[in-house]
Amino acid sequence: MELILLEKVANLGDLGDRVRVRPGYGRNYLLPYGKARPATAENIRYFEERRAELERAAREALEAAQARMEGLQELTLTVRAKTGDQGKLFGSVGPAEVAMAAEEAGHQLARREVRMPEGPIRVTGEHDVAVQLHTDVSGTVRVVVEPQEG
Repeated sequence: MELILLEKVANLGDLGDRVRVRPGYGRNYLLPYGKARPATAENIRYFEERRAELERAAREALEAAQARMEGLQELTLTVRAKTGDQGKLFGSVGPAEVAMAAEEAGHQLARREVRMPEGPIRVTGEHDVAVQLHTDVSGTVRVVVEPQEG
């Protein structure tokens, strides 16, 4: 399946690239989410007419993500969780709890933007958590897990 990308897609291509993908990936992800269009003559003409507008929107999204990352990197998030002996948690702290702590601190962060490749946090202490706000903007946020009072 040949598509023309309407935005940058990680590990695939940049805005305006014509790419070949497997039909399921195109049909189930790229097309429904508006990230691409089939590479027909009509859609290529449509893209060329809107190219400046799409590039401006992509540039604004990148700048907004960079501004958000600057605010998040200086932030230390505190998450309180029930703990047992030796600082081990009953349960774990995952992306949803990190995103909620950021919201409480006044910063916008979605759960899907939090990356935890080693899995959720299961012990108290300080942890660095990876955050990816845009395909080109990523960094880390310091998360402190403390025992819950009572």
